[in-house]
Amino acid sequence: MHAFLIVVAVATIAAPDSVVYRLSPASRLDVRTGKSGVLGFAGHEHLIRARRFSGRVVYFPHEPARSKLEIHVETGSLEVLTPPDSDEIRKVTSSMRTEVLHVDRHRSIVFATKTVEVVPDGLRIVGELTIEGQTHEVPVEVRTQVGPDTLRANATFSVKQTDFGIKPYRGGPGGTVRVADRVTFEIAAVAVRE
Repeated sequence: MHAFLIVVAVATIAAPDSVVYRLSPASRLDVRTGKSGVLGFAGHEHLIRARRFSGRVVYFPHEPARSKLEIHVETGSLEVLTPPDSDEIRKVTSSMRTEVLHVDRHRSIVFATKTVEVVPDGLRIVGELTIEGQTHEVPVEVRTQVGPDTLRANATFSVKQTDFGIKPYRGGPGGTVRVADRVTFEIAAVAVRE
C-alpha cells in the first residue's frame, strides 16, 4: 500500500555528441507488493501502476557510461490495479495515497543516477532514489535496446519501504494482515528521439 513508484533523474543538458530521447506514454512503470503477517494468507498482493510520468534520456552513443536519465512520476497518479474487486481497489488506492505516500506533501518520486556502467546486456546504474523526502542509493540493472529513433529499457529491482521511512500498511484484526516491507519495481520504458 503500499508502494511507491520510482523515478529516475539526472542532468538533462544535452551535449553535441549526444542523442536526446523523451519518455513515451507507451512506457509502463509498475510496483508489486507482497503480503506478510500472521494472517498474510488472507491478504492480497497488489499491482500498482503510474498513470502520469515524464522523462528524458541523454544518450552518448560512443560513451554510453556518460548517459543520463530523468523520469518524474506523480505520486497522485499511482493506481492499484489488483485485486479485481473495484471497491477494494478504491480503498487501497486511497489508503496508499493518503496514509503511505502522503501525496499532498510528496508529489513526485525521484531517482538520480550517480554512476552508469556498461555491462553485456545493457547498463548497471547506481542512483539516488528519493521517496517521502528520504534519499538512498539503489543499484539497478537495465536491459537496453537502442534504435535510430527509439530507446527501450527494462529493469526489475526491489527496495524496502522502511528504508524510506515508510511503515508498510497493516490491516485486518489487530494488524495481522500486512503488506510486506520489500516491494518490486517493474519498468518497461520506451523513449522516442527528439
